[in-house]
Amino acid sequence: MCKNLAMTHRVVVLAIDEAVGYDLTIPPLVLGAATGPAEERRYDVVVCGVDAKPVRMTTGFTAVLDHGPEALETADTVIVPGTRSPGPRHEGVLPGDIADAFARIRPGARIMSICTGAFVLGAAGVLDDRPATTHWRFADAFRELYPSVRLDPDVLFVDDGDVLTSAGLGAGVDLCLHVIRTDFGQEAANRAARYCVVPPWREGGQSQFIDRPLPEDGSDGVAPTRAWALRRLHEPLELSAMAEHASMSVRTFSRHFRAETGLSPGAWLIQQRIRLARQLLETTDLPVDQVAEQSGLGSAASLRQHLRTAIGLSPLAYRKTFRPSSA
Repeated sequence: MCKNLAMTHRVVVLAIDEAVGYDLTIPPLVLGAATGPAEERRYDVVVCGVDAKPVRMTTGFTAVLDHGPEALETADTVIVPGTRSPGPRHEGVLPGDIADAFARIRPGARIMSICTGAFVLGAAGVLDDRPATTHWRFADAFRELYPSVRLDPDVLFVDDGDVLTSAGLGAGVDLCLHVIRTDFGQEAANRAARYCVVPPWREGGQSQFIDRPLPEDGSDGVAPTRAWALRRLHEPLELSAMAEHASMSVRTFSRHFRAETGLSPGAWLIQQRIRLARQLLETTDLPVDQVAEQSGLGSAASLRQHLRTAIGLSPLAYRKTFRPSSA
């Protein structure tokens, strides 16, 4: 969790030549959409280069930036978007200008990457002996260049505290929403997601590459059953009952469910129940045992275990962090 949350959090996006334009625009748009209850902005997001020169994009245009590398000295969080810069991408080295820019980052700043921005963090030594991810297509090249990084190419993003990495392109949106949720709570993330017209939640451990074949019978697959289950999270919801609702065998239902969501039905239910529990902790004064019951997690002990596994906080600590006015 970032510090000084009572103040506007300063985010500096470091654009490196041959930048992926889509990645570059994600933090200003998504983090820039994060607001508080009084519509106050939660993040001050600026984009800078390693020098004063325009930055070439991989998609046929060049951007003139408003800030140089000195902006990094003021950053609470630094984000490195994807890039085709040959040093980090193909040689495993950090060119002098990028190294000089990194030297301006103050100690304690949170560092993040989107897509192949992880190659820059790898070349800078930021990811040594840490878990990380990048775009699945470039995983083999990454492992060859940076063998000391514990790469997991099968997830959307990795949160390792003060260093966070995401998979390719759209996963950068998921990472930024995760950061908003971690810093300011679920409602702030939901508001930003609504503004950006994107789904508010995809768990970081969800698979990057999900096969989504058209349902064979022309129906909507298991989506109606997922909607049905979301209205009944407080109930046991056995796998057989979900399969029966979808008019499928358990085996066929499980196969379709994983193809459409990247998760097993059981893992998806846990994810949704944790999400509901967090919402209840943020928005109500219900006792922890009632939150556990209404979210379908059973007991207060079960809720504590799942919440600690998911975000490293107990229910009371979570409520105190994101609903400080509560008793």
